[in-house]
Amino acid sequence: MSIEVQPLTPAFGAEIKGVDLVSCSAAEFDGILEIFSEYGVVFFRDQQRLSETEHIDLASRFGEIHIHPAARGREDAYPGLLKMKTNKESTVAAGNRWHSDVSCDEFPPYASILQLHETPSSGGDTLFASLCAAYEALSDPMKTMLDGLSALHSGEEPFRHLFKFQNHQAGQGWPENDHPIVREHVSSGRPALFIDREFTKKINELPKDEGKALLEFLFGHTERVDFQCRFQWTPNAIAIWDNRCVLHHALWDYWPEQRTGSRVTTVGEKPVAWRLSDHSKVQKERSSIRLTA
Repeated sequence: MSIEVQPLTPAFGAEIKGVDLVSCSAAEFDGILEIFSEYGVVFFRDQQRLSETEHIDLASRFGEIHIHPAARGREDAYPGLLKMKTNKESTVAAGNRWHSDVSCDEFPPYASILQLHETPSSGGDTLFASLCAAYEALSDPMKTMLDGLSALHSGEEPFRHLFKFQNHQAGQGWPENDHPIVREHVSSGRPALFIDREFTKKINELPKDEGKALLEFLFGHTERVDFQCRFQWTPNAIAIWDNRCVLHHALWDYWPEQRTGSRVTTVGEKPVAWRLSDHSKVQKERSSIRLTA
């Protein structure tokens, strides 16, 4: 199998060619994982339509399967597989706001694996944005301001009111958790600006008005076009993205046509803050070692 990598932008997002994701060997998958870690989101066209078992098995190569809050407690053969369908009868489309999948969980997702089975004749693209690039582009005073701050991520409004999901866990509310605004992307050690318009509700350490104003700036900043790549879907194409450092936005511009697919997501680690003070300390230690040498 000859793997070809075609970057969508100089540093973020890539299409991988010459790969059959169902039959690829362990060594070939390790190569794919290395490319994925470098580019944050990768795309595969001309794949076979995955069965439920094949989709779960593919996702399992990235880690433990994540069960969506709306599926927890539900009796289902494949609780980790979400089926998606948007057509002319839909009142809301999944993913139609910038977000990181279920960032409100205590252990937010790592990799999301989405395959679209039916695509509209035009439209229905998905946008992706790099949270590492977004952090890097901030000014030094803004980075200092954000250092050590945390935010509340809540599923209450989108899950209960927007999507009107049924909670299968009796007596349970939707997940709410505090996460650092700047988290460490453990695969690379890079800082990522971990906020999103769908789930991030407030900055814990600031008064309400100040926090709201800062969040609005950060939302707009992460959604800038210079941090983005865009994927135009074809039937049975697969996208895999790293929710720890990537936002995505599914465009709903194809009404009344239909778009269907399925997604499986894997569990990530509990977010850990990336601190300027720790980074500065490491840099100073490296400089001291160089001077001593």
